[in-house]
Amino acid sequence: MDRNQISKWLKNPGKMAHKYSFHVVYFCTGCGIIEIPPSITTRWDAERFGIIPVATPRQANLFLITGYVSTKTLKAIIRTYEQMPEPKYTVAFGSCPINGGMYYDSYNTITSLDKYIPVDGYIAGCMPRPEAVFIGVTHLWKLIDMDKADGYKRYREDYVHYRANQEQLYGQMDWPPLFPVEKKEQANL
Repeated sequence: MDRNQISKWLKNPGKMAHKYSFHVVYFCTGCGIIEIPPSITTRWDAERFGIIPVATPRQANLFLITGYVSTKTLKAIIRTYEQMPEPKYTVAFGSCPINGGMYYDSYNTITSLDKYIPVDGYIAGCMPRPEAVFIGVTHLWKLIDMDKADGYKRYREDYVHYRANQEQLYGQMDWPPLFPVEKKEQANL
């Protein structure tokens, strides 16, 4: 923690508050969930790092995606991400959401999650141990300090691109665009 660097807190208290207060919504499929309960219980105690699980995406600012991502579950992931308030951060946990893992050659597996939503960090492994969650979180703190954890800004700026990738996979989406698509398309012409 930055306790002996009080000037950081005084310069940007909002950033520091978001940085040390991650309210996490988990999206777990398959074996991805197996390492999450140990990380939030007494042995590793995620709350000492400011990591608190929440029930809904409307309360969350950290989205932890674990396990494989199928074409069916990707739609729920996109919807969950779009419901989160800004600033929001996404971390892909384990090999499967990063590159498909052992399901990389399946017709139904998404191998590049970052084509559909922005990913701020990756925690590699099959399955990463709970210690890796904390290493990933402390790395995310550094990215926030350097203003490099800007996935939510990239999503807004490149929304036309992300939405096109989503609609290429699904066709017309079941919900309206999060940001105005027509205006950006006309500006690019």
